[in-house]
Amino acid sequence: MTKESVGIVETKYLNIEEPIELDSGKILENVTVAYETYGELNKEKSNAILICHALTGDAHAAGWHEGDRKPGWWEIVIGPGKALDTKKYFIICSNVLGGCKGTTGPSSINPSTGKEYGIDFPVITIKDMVKVQKKLVDSFRIDQLYAVIGGSMGGMQVLQWLVSYPQMMKKAIPMATAAMSSPQQIAFNEVGRQAIFSDPDWNKGNYYETGKKPKNGLSLARMIAHITYLSDESMDIKFGRGLQDKDEISYDFTMDFQVESYLHHQGESFVKRFDANSYLFITKAVDLFDLSINDSLIDGFKTVEAIVEVISVDSDWLYPTEQSNDIVTALNANDVEVSFSEIRSNYGHDAFLLEKGQLNFILSKFLASNVVRDVMKEVIVTIKENADVVDAAKLMLDKQVTHIPVVTDDYKLIGIVTSWDLSKSIATNFKKLKDIMTTTVKYCYADDSIESVARMMNEYDISSLPVVDENMVVLGIITTDQISHLLS
Repeated sequence: MTKESVGIVETKYLNIEEPIELDSGKILENVTVAYETYGELNKEKSNAILICHALTGDAHAAGWHEGDRKPGWWEIVIGPGKALDTKKYFIICSNVLGGCKGTTGPSSINPSTGKEYGIDFPVITIKDMVKVQKKLVDSFRIDQLYAVIGGSMGGMQVLQWLVSYPQMMKKAIPMATAAMSSPQQIAFNEVGRQAIFSDPDWNKGNYYETGKKPKNGLSLARMIAHITYLSDESMDIKFGRGLQDKDEISYDFTMDFQVESYLHHQGESFVKRFDANSYLFITKAVDLFDLSINDSLIDGFKTVEAIVEVISVDSDWLYPTEQSNDIVTALNANDVEVSFSEIRSNYGHDAFLLEKGQLNFILSKFLASNVVRDVMKEVIVTIKENADVVDAAKLMLDKQVTHIPVVTDDYKLIGIVTSWDLSKSIATNFKKLKDIMTTTVKYCYADDSIESVARMMNEYDISSLPVVDENMVVLGIITTDQISHLLS
C-alpha cells in the first residue's frame, strides 16, 4: 500500500425497494447493488464522480480490501494527488446489474423460487445497468454528478448516461468504447458464449446445485476475449516466440509457447472469480448496445448536454479509434462541447487500465474546474482612489503590473487604473488618480467559467479583470495570459 492509496476500503450494499422495469418489459424485484466510495461528498454534493467498470470488473476500483494482494482495478488514477483526487472528489463505483460481485445477477436468489436465477434471469441491457446506477446515485441525494467515467463496457455506460439522464452530469469521459457494437465485436462475444454452452457442466445454466462449474467453457471464453484486449505488438514484446519451460519444440499438442501458457493462466484465474452465467448476460447486453436512432448516431445524441472528452487507444483493434471518431462527429453535429484524446500505447485495448501517466494527464486536464478561481492571482496590488498618479506609476514599476484595481478602505472595487491611464495623465497633466481611473470597470466572479470570461475580455478588448465577491470586495485578478495558458 502506498501513501497515494485511499487505504483499506470495504464494499457496501444498497437494497432498492422499488421494482426495476427492464428494457425487455420484465420486472426485477429486490435488486441489490454492491458499491464502494472513496473521498468525501461535499456539502453542496457537487463533487461526485461515478466510475463505470468494464465487462468483468467490479465495484472495487481503488484501495485495498483486508488481506488483498493487489489493490482495486483503477488504483493508478484514484487516490490523493491522482487525477481522481479523493481529497477533492467523491468517487462512486458499483458492480453492474447482472454481475456476480454483489449486485443482483443470475447467481442471486430468485425471490419467487428461493433458488438461483440461473438462465431464468431476464436479459438485460446497458440501459438497465445505468437505470440501477441512477438509483444508487439518487440514494446519496445527488442532483448532478460532476462526471461519469468509464472504459470499454464502462464507456458504453457513460454514453448511455449522456442519453438517458442528460442533465445528471457536468462532464463525461467515455474511453476505448463504441456507441454501438460492431459485427466483429458481437462475433467474439458469441464464440465465448458458445464455449460456455458447450461445456457439459453448464447444465443449461443450472450448475449451482451440482457443485460443478463450467470451468472449461468459461476459461475458453476468457482466453478468446483476452486476445482481443491485447495488441500484436504487446504480445510480441511480452512473449515473442519464446518457449515455455522447454528448450526445443515438442512436436505434439502440449504447450510449446509462452503465449499459450499465459492464455491458459488467464482462463484458469478467471473461473475462480467470475460466474459463467453472468458472462453470458453481460456480453449479451454489450451486443445489444446501440445508441443510434433510425441508423443515425447524430439523432441518438440529440439530448446530450454535458461536456465530453472521448478517449481512444491507437493500438486498440477491439474498439478502434474510428469508433471513437464516430462518437466525436455525432456529438459535434449536435453542438456538444466535445474534445478528443488518443492514448499512444502498445498495450492495445487494455491501455485504459494500464497507461498511468497518460491517463492521469488527460483526466486531470479535462476534470479541472475551468473556473476563474483556479487561475486567478489572489495576492494582488490595489490602490486607494485618493492616491496620486505618481504613486500608481511607482507601484506598477515596482510590482511589474499594468492593471491596478482601485478600492475603498474596505477593499470594495470602485475602479481600475491601467498603464494606458498613466500615459493619459501625462498628456492631460492630471495629478490625482481619481481623475484618470476607469470607473465603469468590468469585473467577474471567482466561480465564472473561463470560457465566459474569455469571451467578455475579447468582446471589450481588455486584458485584465478584477475578481470580486458578491459584496464587490476584490479577491484577485485574472489576465488574458493566464487564460491563454490554461486553454493551451
